[in-house]
Amino acid sequence: MKPGYLITLLFTASLVLPDVSGADDNSHLEQVVILFKLTHMEQKINESVESVAQLQLRQNPALAAKSDQLMAFLEKHIGWNAVKADLYAMYMQTFTEDELKTINDFYITPTGQKVIVIVPQLVQERNRLAMQRLQQNIGELQQIMSVDQPHP
Repeated sequence: MKPGYLITLLFTASLVLPDVSGADDNSHLEQVVILFKLTHMEQKINESVESVAQLQLRQNPALAAKSDQLMAFLEKHIGWNAVKADLYAMYMQTFTEDELKTINDFYITPTGQKVIVIVPQLVQERNRLAMQRLQQNIGELQQIMSVDQPHP
């Protein structure tokens, strides 16, 4: 990571979180900034916004004419700029500086970077497998749901 880039990230984060002050808080915040860089947090948030938009457009094709407005709305409320201050605060409240250093020490390794890329793919595959198994056994679920319930 280029030192100038990290300084820019830290400066930006200090603007986003004006209540964070002091050397300890700054170094704590620095670890969150590093974590977000290593885990591509901004990119993931942006991809999530795009996924929500696509889902909305599939569910309501009439929105296609207003897709730009939909995207602007989503970015305004759940985009990176809308949530980053809350995310910085959540991570600083959840993890100590030392815990973040340990996490970052792992994520900066080739194995850590592989985990960042592969685990979301594994989660998607697990979800696909679960849905496939549920669909294969939907009859059993329908039988359970059709059992007469005692009336009060």
